Amino acid sequence: MNWLIKRVGQAIFTLWVVVTLSFVLIRFMPGGPLDYLKVQLREQGLPPSTVNNYVQDYIQMVPDDPLWVQYVDYITAVVQGNFGQSYYTNEPVFETLAAAMPWTVFLMSIATFVTFGIGIALGSLMAYLEGSKFDSTMTVVSIVLTSIPYYVLAVLLVYVMGYQLSYFPTGGRVDTSLSAGFHWPYVRSILYYAALPLVSMIIPGWGGTALSMRGNSISILGEDYLRVARLRGLPRRRIALRYVARNAMLPLYTGILISIGFMLGGSVILETIFNYTGIGYYLFEAVSSRDYPMMMGAFIFITIAVVIGVLVADLTYHKIDPRAAGEGEREAY
Repeated sequence: MNWLIKRVGQAIFTLWVVVTLSFVLIRFMPGGPLDYLKVQLREQGLPPSTVNNYVQDYIQMVPDDPLWVQYVDYITAVVQGNFGQSYYTNEPVFETLAAAMPWTVFLMSIATFVTFGIGIALGSLMAYLEGSKFDSTMTVVSIVLTSIPYYVLAVLLVYVMGYQLSYFPTGGRVDTSLSAGFHWPYVRSILYYAALPLVSMIIPGWGGTALSMRGNSISILGEDYLRVARLRGLPRRRIALRYVARNAMLPLYTGILISIGFMLGGSVILETIFNYTGIGYYLFEAVSSRDYPMMMGAFIFITIAVVIGVLVADLTYHKIDPRAAGEGEREAY
C-alpha cells in the first residue's frame, strides 16, 4: 500500500509541477499571453476595466491581484477543469480539448498497439529463425521502414491516395452527414477517415519495434525452458510467440503505454496533415494564432496522458512478469 501511495503521489507531484510551470510561463514570459492579450484588447479601444475582465475570462486570473492570489486562482481553475477561453475557437478550452481528446486517443492507441503487435510478432520470428532468409529480409525491411519519417509517408499518402486516386478523404475524422452513434455506417466512416493516418504511423513504426524485439529474443534463446519446449516437440510458431515473445517483450511493455502519451504530442504534425481535428490539430492552431490558453491546456492534457501511461505501466508490470510482484513490498520497507 505504501508503494502504491508513493507512485500516485509522484504522479500528482508531476502534474502539479507542470501546472505551476504553465502559470509561470503565462505570468512572467516576456511578450507572453498577458502582454499580448492586453495589447490586442487596447487596440480595440476597450477601457482598462473591460480589458482586465477579458483577461480574467481568458486566462483565469486577475492581473492586478497579488501574485499568490493569481497562483491560487489559476491552480483552483485548472483543478476544476477550467483552462480559460480560447482565442481561436472563442469557446472554453476544456470543452474543446475534451471533445477532441477521444479522437486522438482512438487514433494513437490503435496505431500504437498495432505497431507493437506487428513488431513483437515479427521480431520473435526473426530471432527464432536467426540467420535465415526471412530474418535477413525482414531486418533490411525493418531498417528501411524505420528510416522513413512518418510525416513524409503521410504527405505521400495524402497526395497519392487522397488527391490523385481519390480512394480516401484528405481531411476530417468522420462523415458529418451520418448521425452519431454506435452503428456500423458511423463506425465504418470513422475507420475510413482514420485509415491513412493509421497507415502512416504503423508502417514506419513497426520496424524499430521488430528490431528491438529481435535483439531481446536472441538474448533469451539459449534459456533452458526453450530447450525443454523443443524437446517436447512444440510447433515453432508456438515457441516463438508464447515462449520467446512473452519474455522478450517485458522490456517493451512499459514503452507501449508511455508511447501512447508521447504519441499524443507527436499527433500535432499528423493531425495537421490530415486535417484531423484532435488534440494535435488544436495545439498547432493554437501555436499559429498565439492562443496561449489552448496551448497550455493541450500541454496539460498531454502531460496527464503521459503520467497516466507511466503509472498504469508501473502498476500492472507484475501482471506480465510475476518476478516483479514483490518489488512493491520490498520497496515499502
